[in-house]
Amino acid sequence: MSAKILVTGATGNFGRLTIDFLLNKGIAAADISALVRDEAKASDLKQKGINLRIGDYDNYDSLLAAFQGIDKLLLVSGTDLVNRSKQQLNAVKAAKEAGVKHILYTSFERKNETETSPIAFLAQSHIDTDNAIKASGINYTIFRNNLYLDVLPMFLGEKVLEQGIFFPAGEGQAAYVSRNDLAEAAANVLISGEHENKEYAMNNVENYSMKNVADALSEITNSTVNYASPSAEVYSDVLKNAGVPGEYIGMFVGFGEAIKQGEFHTESSDLEKLLGRKPASLSDFLKQVYL
Repeated sequence: MSAKILVTGATGNFGRLTIDFLLNKGIAAADISALVRDEAKASDLKQKGINLRIGDYDNYDSLLAAFQGIDKLLLVSGTDLVNRSKQQLNAVKAAKEAGVKHILYTSFERKNETETSPIAFLAQSHIDTDNAIKASGINYTIFRNNLYLDVLPMFLGEKVLEQGIFFPAGEGQAAYVSRNDLAEAAANVLISGEHENKEYAMNNVENYSMKNVADALSEITNSTVNYASPSAEVYSDVLKNAGVPGEYIGMFVGFGEAIKQGEFHTESSDLEKLLGRKPASLSDFLKQVYL
């Protein structure tokens, strides 16, 4: 009998990609369920034959009902940073009570797990969820995902080709990785065995600095893209004067400082092994976006 798989965050980018990879790899739609809050936003999934289960991270009983009969649960980290710890602990508790056999969680790569981390606002909920999953007694797989290549355009800004890169990351490097590759790797783990009670380093096989990004953009576009790394204070002032909301400024500054401190620089990766091929490179991604 085939394992019954449930993907949370199924109307988001990562969830949709993972479901598509499962289907493309031959998993029957009848064996895949999608957790959604609003069925109207999942009409495309319904048309593909995916089972829709209505659930809300803030409503424990809805999660408990949605997780009934599920063997493998892919818990895609939520986007509500303020309430994410409580919400995801609800999901882990409900999974245990419902008898889920295996939880897979999209966590993140990091070195500093203390409150001194520049991205502590983001990190703590992941750390809390990792610990709850390990303490639950359920078989688990934790994906320590690096920064997405897909966030680079947000860091670079809309006028990067005209104005260059202005971002406070210093000479720090990160093993930026394609969300598409992470989703495919998650699908591969969901449909195969021998991944119980493992943590995987989901990093690219190379680390890239913002100077590397600028040089790659210059080569791809046959132009000159410069990189300037301002202080956090100067950067914040420039964004504030441009009308960027304060919460976004704080997030960008935090990520810039984390990159600068080497939080996302890695020397190991399990991603190539899980994919069965080389992950998409920085150059591959930039060509897709800027050519």
